[in-house]
Amino acid sequence: MELAETNRDHSGVHNLAFQHEGDDGVDDANLKGFGDNLQRIKNSQNNKTVHTNQGDEYINIESDLRENKRDSVEDEQTRLKGHLEKKYDEVCEFCKKHKTRIHYVIYGILITAYLAVVIAACSLNFQRALPLFVITVIAIFFICWDFLIAKYEDRIATFFSHGDRYLKKQWFWLKWVLCATLIITIICWLILDITKRGFRQLISFGGLVIYVLLMLIFSKYPTRVAWRPVFSGIGMQFILGILILRTKVGFDVFNWLGIQIQTFLEYSDTGAKFVFGDKYTDHFFAFKVLPIVVFFSTVMSMLYHVGFMQWLIGKVGWVMHAFMGTTPVESLVAAGNIFVGQTESPLLVRPYLPYITKSELHAVMTAGFSTIAGSVLGAYISFGVSPSHLLTASVMSAPASLAASKLFWPETEKPLVTLRSGIKMAKSESKNLLEAASQGASTSIGLVANIAVNVISFLALLSFLDSALSWVGNLFDYPQLTFENICAYVFMPFSFMMGVDWEDSFIVGGLLGYKTFFNEFLAYERLSKLIQNRENGGSMYINGVKQYMTVRSEVIATYALCGFANFGSLGLVIGGLTSIAPSKKKEIADSAFRAMIAGTAACFMTACVAGMLTVPGMEVPCHILLGNASNSTIFPANSTELLKCCQRLFTSANHSEDIFPGGNYSLNSWKVCCRILGQPAFHCT
Repeated sequence: MELAETNRDHSGVHNLAFQHEGDDGVDDANLKGFGDNLQRIKNSQNNKTVHTNQGDEYINIESDLRENKRDSVEDEQTRLKGHLEKKYDEVCEFCKKHKTRIHYVIYGILITAYLAVVIAACSLNFQRALPLFVITVIAIFFICWDFLIAKYEDRIATFFSHGDRYLKKQWFWLKWVLCATLIITIICWLILDITKRGFRQLISFGGLVIYVLLMLIFSKYPTRVAWRPVFSGIGMQFILGILILRTKVGFDVFNWLGIQIQTFLEYSDTGAKFVFGDKYTDHFFAFKVLPIVVFFSTVMSMLYHVGFMQWLIGKVGWVMHAFMGTTPVESLVAAGNIFVGQTESPLLVRPYLPYITKSELHAVMTAGFSTIAGSVLGAYISFGVSPSHLLTASVMSAPASLAASKLFWPETEKPLVTLRSGIKMAKSESKNLLEAASQGASTSIGLVANIAVNVISFLALLSFLDSALSWVGNLFDYPQLTFENICAYVFMPFSFMMGVDWEDSFIVGGLLGYKTFFNEFLAYERLSKLIQNRENGGSMYINGVKQYMTVRSEVIATYALCGFANFGSLGLVIGGLTSIAPSKKKEIADSAFRAMIAGTAACFMTACVAGMLTVPGMEVPCHILLGNASNSTIFPANSTELLKCCQRLFTSANHSEDIFPGGNYSLNSWKVCCRILGQPAFHCT
C-alpha cells in the first residue's frame, strides 16, 4: 500500500490514496467499507450505542429517543407557560433594566428612615442622643466628601493647582519661616508649661531630642535623611496628643470611646460563660482574656468584609501621606497597624510588596513593631489598663513609626509604587457576612493558641531564670538578683528620659525588659498589678520595695509598652513577610532587627510626647501620701503633690474642715508638712 495525499471536506476526513498496487481507479467496495468504519469510530467516540440491522444500516436509537423526549418537554413547557409566569419574566426583565435606579430608591428609603430615627431620638433627649448625632454628622461629611472627590476630582485639583505652583516657587524661603515659627512656638510653650507645671515636662522633651539624635547617629545613611517625614511625624504626635490629652473635648471623646470599647468587649463574657460555666472567671486569663481576642477578631473580620476597615485605613493613610510625604504603601500599612496586627496589615498592599524599596520595607516592619493589634487591645483593657490611653497610644504610634523608620533607614531609591499607579487595597475573600464572622473566629484560633503557649513558656522560662540568677547572686551575698532587676538597671536611663519619676524608673525599666525580651502581655499584666496596688491604697514601700507608681509614671509606661517590638515578634514578622513576598526574603532578614530597634524607639518617642502633655489629677489620696512620706526612712523631696496636701491640711485646720477621709491622719503627717512648708504658729507647736 502507498500513502498519498489526504483531503478534508465538511463531511469528515476521507483518505483517497488507499489503493492496491497496480490499480488506477477507486474501488467502490473499499470506499463503502472504509465509510462504515468511520461511522463506527464516530459513534463510539460520542458514547452512543449503535445497533446493526442486516449489516447495512446504522441507527442510534437511544440518541433519537432522548432528542424526541427533549423536544416534547419543551413543547409541553411552552404550552403550559401561563399568564403568571409571563408577568414574572417581565418583572425580572424590568428589574435588570432599572437595577441602578431601584438600588438608589432602596438606599433613599433606608437613609430617610435612619434620619427620621436620629431626629426623633434628638427631639426626645438630645444629650442622650449626642453620640448618635455626632456619628451621623461625621458619616454624612465623609459620604459627601467621597462623592465630590469621585465626581469633581479633576476640577478640585485644577482649582488648587495655582496655589500649589505658588508654594513650590516660594518654598525655599517659606520653609525656613515655618521652621523658625515652629521652634519659637515650642520654646514659648515649654516656658509657659514649665512655669505652670514644673520641670518634669522638660525632662520628657529632652528625652525626645536625645532619642532623635541617637537614631540619627546610628542611621543607615545619616547624610541622606529627609527631615520632612521626621518632623511631620513628631508634629502629628504633638497635635494628636494636645487634642486628646490637653483639650477637654478630645479627652472626653477618647475617654468615651474607651468606655464604649470596654463595654462592648464585655459581651464576650456571654459566650465564655456558656462554654466554660459560671465560674469561668476563676481562670481569668484563659477563660476571660482569651475569649475577648476571639470576639474582637470576629468583629474585625466582619468590618473588613463590609469594607469599613479598608475605608477607614485609606482615610488615615491618605492623611499621613499628604502630611508626612511618605509613599502610599508605607502610609496604608502604618494606618492599618492601628487596627490590625503586624502580619495582617501588609496583606492590605500584598500585590505591591515585591516592588517596594528597602526603606519602604523597613517602614512596613517598623510600623508593625511600634503598634499593637486591635484584637489584643481588648485583652490589655481587661487587665485594668486605661482604655483611653491605650487608644491614644495606638493612634500616636502610627506617625511615630514612619518618623523613626525614615530617620533610621532613609530613602535612597526611587519608589515605584505611587498614587499615579492606582494603588488599591485587597478585599475580603468572604462571600457573605456570616462567612466573614466564621473566618474571623477561626483565624483567632492560631492567635489565641500563640498567646497562650507563649505566656506559658515565657513565664516558665522567667521563673527558671530568676531561680538561676538568685542562686548565682547568693554566691555573692545578693540573693535578690533576678531577670527583672537586670532589665531594670539596663532600661532605667531610657525610662527616666521619657519623664518617669526617678524613684519609678527602676520599675518601668523592668517592665521594658519584660516587653523587649519576652512580650508585652507579661509587661501589661505586671503593670496592671501595680495599678491595682495604687487603687487599693496601702503602704507604698514594703521591705524597701516600692509597691506602686504615680499615675504619671503609669501613663508613660502604658505608652512605652504599646508595641510588638520584642524578639518573639521578630521571627513572626520575618516568617510572615517572607511568605507574602518571597522575592524580598534577603532584604527582610537584613532589615528586621533594625526595624525592631526603630519600633522600640518609636514607642519611646510616643511615651516622651505623652510625658510632656499628660496632666493627671491628684494621683494618691493625701492621707496615704502623707502617711507614706512620714514612714519613709529618707525625708521626701518637696514634690508638688506633698505641697498641695500640706496646704490643704493647714487650710482645713484654719477652717476646721475634715480634709482627710474619715479623719485618719497622724501627728507625723503634721511634722512632715511643717518641715516641708516651714510653718510656724500653732500648726507646728
